[in-house]
Amino acid sequence: MNLLIATLLVTSAAAFTTSPASRATSSLQVSEIELGATEPLGVYDPLGWLDTEPESFERRRAVERKHGRVAMAAVVGVIVHNNHIVFDGYISPSANLKFSDIPTGIDGLFSVPTAGLAQIIAFLGFVELAWLPASQYDGDYGVGYFGNDILDPEEKARKLNAELNNGRAAMMGIMGNMVAEKLTGQTMYEQYAAGHFNPFSDSEGFF
Repeated sequence: MNLLIATLLVTSAAAFTTSPASRATSSLQVSEIELGATEPLGVYDPLGWLDTEPESFERRRAVERKHGRVAMAAVVGVIVHNNHIVFDGYISPSANLKFSDIPTGIDGLFSVPTAGLAQIIAFLGFVELAWLPASQYDGDYGVGYFGNDILDPEEKARKLNAELNNGRAAMMGIMGNMVAEKLTGQTMYEQYAAGHFNPFSDSEGFF
């Protein structure tokens, strides 16, 4: 389920990216440098890399965008799987292992058979190298926004900003979720079900 959702989100999120007209500006005049410059921080560059290493900006923005997309897919996957929404049938008939047998949370990864992990890695390699190549820094893979092009520069800039900022939030969210799972020993669903929202204020110990 997580892999399916990741695939859907990657293809739809690609619509929020700029066209490859130039290194910093699309054909619709959307400035890459201005994207993600959210108040009150504005253009957040505490190390001054925009001035000292301007040639690296395009790659760093591409990395941020891609990691944000992966993180958004991961957050959705965690929510879906934590609510026990899974495929019917077997993930490995030979091992008599059903999709519903895979534990929720990060530990479920270690219950997937080796052949299944190999298939996931192979698929991701295909996406990374051929389908949605990482070398295409603008991230625009020609799929449009739910199949449609965004012709209004202001609307496109708004959606691009939403993608970057939601991706940033998702990167923090998925990392926080994994850390909380390891600290509390509970998945997100189990924490919510137990009312374990603050690890410092319940009666079940420090965490």
